[in-house]
Amino acid sequence: MPTWLRIVIPAALILVWLALFGAGGSAFGQVSAVSTNDQAQFLPAESEATRVQEIAAGFRGDEVVPAIVVVESVAHDGAASSLTDAQLEGIAAAANSLQAVDGVVADGVSPAIVSDDGQAVELFVSIDAGVKASAVVADLRADLAAAFDEPWASDLTVAVTGPAGLAADIAGAFTGIDGLLLLVALAAVFIILIVVYRSPLLPLIVLGTSMAALTVAVLVAVALAKAGVVLLTGQTQGILFILVIGAATDYSLLYIARYREALATHERKWNATWAALRGAWEPIVASGGTVVAGLLMLLVSELNSNKALGPVAAIGIVCAVLAALTLLPALMLWAGRVAFWPRRVTVRGETADEVPDAPTRGLWPAVGRLVAKRPRMVWITSTLVLGVMALGLTQLNADGVSQSEFVLGASEARDGQQVLGDHFPAGSGTPVLVVAPEARFDETADVLLAADAVIGVTVVAADAPGGSLAVTAEGVAPSAIPGAPAADPTVRDGQVLLQATLDSAGDSLEAEATVTELRASLASIDGDVLVGGTSAIALDTAAAAVHDRNLVMPLVLAVILLILIVLLRSLVAPLLLVASVVLSFGAALGVSALVFNGVLDFPGADPTVPLYGFVFLVALGVDYNIFLMTRVREEARTHGTRAGIVRGLIATGGVITSAGIVLAATFAALGVLPILFLAQIAFIVAFGVILDTVIVRSLLIPALSYDIGRTIWWPSRLARGRR
Repeated sequence: MPTWLRIVIPAALILVWLALFGAGGSAFGQVSAVSTNDQAQFLPAESEATRVQEIAAGFRGDEVVPAIVVVESVAHDGAASSLTDAQLEGIAAAANSLQAVDGVVADGVSPAIVSDDGQAVELFVSIDAGVKASAVVADLRADLAAAFDEPWASDLTVAVTGPAGLAADIAGAFTGIDGLLLLVALAAVFIILIVVYRSPLLPLIVLGTSMAALTVAVLVAVALAKAGVVLLTGQTQGILFILVIGAATDYSLLYIARYREALATHERKWNATWAALRGAWEPIVASGGTVVAGLLMLLVSELNSNKALGPVAAIGIVCAVLAALTLLPALMLWAGRVAFWPRRVTVRGETADEVPDAPTRGLWPAVGRLVAKRPRMVWITSTLVLGVMALGLTQLNADGVSQSEFVLGASEARDGQQVLGDHFPAGSGTPVLVVAPEARFDETADVLLAADAVIGVTVVAADAPGGSLAVTAEGVAPSAIPGAPAADPTVRDGQVLLQATLDSAGDSLEAEATVTELRASLASIDGDVLVGGTSAIALDTAAAAVHDRNLVMPLVLAVILLILIVLLRSLVAPLLLVASVVLSFGAALGVSALVFNGVLDFPGADPTVPLYGFVFLVALGVDYNIFLMTRVREEARTHGTRAGIVRGLIATGGVITSAGIVLAATFAALGVLPILFLAQIAFIVAFGVILDTVIVRSLLIPALSYDIGRTIWWPSRLARGRR
């Protein structure tokens, strides 16, 4: 190749990536504007809760998100006391001022309702669903803080809760996702690379490659979100950041290891670059393809949040692979041997066709000798250790948690929900919505009134003060306001909308159980009766998550197995690799369950936690086995299977361990965000990756493969001893 092309090609690659990096920089600031954390948008359109939400919007005339303002009187000694007339007047004035807040619908603030014990007040604020509820709640809280900064309010506490308040607290927990999270992840990777390479330049090259991949991935994801092609959520954003940084760094480490080997056998940097690419491109593309294929299996999910994560994360992995195979080689070609300074990489005198002897001193040669001497003992012991860890699965509680538990640490909405439960029906403000045919109104109302968990039923009546009328065993009660005109329940398309207030919080598991019972009872009356509302949304989301978990997991295993069969030209090795990562996942999840319950005292886990943990651990765990077994296969062609296993383990031991530590550290960075879901994913994946790199890839797979011998490659020619 002409010398000028050897200059132009890497320079052009670097310039293209720099241009993309510059174009994508502004996309980081747009992620929060196009993302949503509204749980209702995660459900499929055909779910019962979604259908009720659409019908209910027609009764109200617009879609709203309810916020509940709760005020409690607390004396200086901490005991509750009755509200005074002056305090009630001040609360009423503060409530009137909330109508002026942008995003609150016209006549969207209800009169203040005093609790039966006289110690608390609640009022309902309807927020336009078309605006950011978190921003409106922030304004409401600011206005209330200013209004209650008066002498009459010295003994009062005020909080904004309800669905809008909880959504605002969740959104607030994600505020550091594009700052703190990224900073922590990059700092962790930088420190690890400094320790591994003891070079000031190489970590900068690797992190520059990873950031370029992330920037392009964010640019594409934001453009697709704006076009309505994908749904961006806070958790998707956090996982995208971590996944791209970790994967791009892993792929970079694999290439750098090959490049360093090539520099020892090639005098010219250009020749070393091509040699490194020949050795690295297949495992990198195969590893990236495995992760992409696993992530794309999420597209068959019912939950829109799962569907969104699949393509968004897959885009990130594709960007990581492209950066590792184009930008990184160009940067390393530019830096050459200087990249490893102060260490020296000199030519050892071998030609490109000569094979250097494997090292005999150090950690990985010692591990290789152990595997070769006691293979059966090593793989049986490793399997038993993982199996014992997996026993913790019996303690896993992944049936769901209430939405108020999503945020770790302080939450005004959660505290407000507690106050509501102390003084009011816990389900006030978040009623169960029941859509029934007009002809079945009486039977539907009877079922609702007969339910033990239902403490009040109303029916929407647009002409009534407050927009609803109470329903009793005797029928629809007239308006309680003296002189108010007579009103009838609103009927739209032959349907009425009833609202049932529960004795448990709308986001609680108890409320979900009540919805399940009501659906069963009402179905016996008429199959057209639909039950929705906040509790039903949470219930349907959990049910869809369980469906997705049971469907996606087998599909991920099947597609990864097919990729491994094609890559390794074998049936035995792929089956063993897939079985090993499944065992490793079970061990990671088992230990995680014990830690969540006994150490961290988490209230439980969302049903999507095992699914996400499975997708990431199985796909990423296979990555390290791919790195190992592709090198083993390469060595086996020349030295035979058993010798090739030892040589491949020694050659890849350091780089794969470093890659595993990097990926574990990046996923652990998710723990800095006070979100229960992300904290659990962070621990499961970080711990699982360490298990994969330390036990599965270092001991279990090499020892098992050594014990089986060349049959591991059956039915390829290597299984018959042909090299």
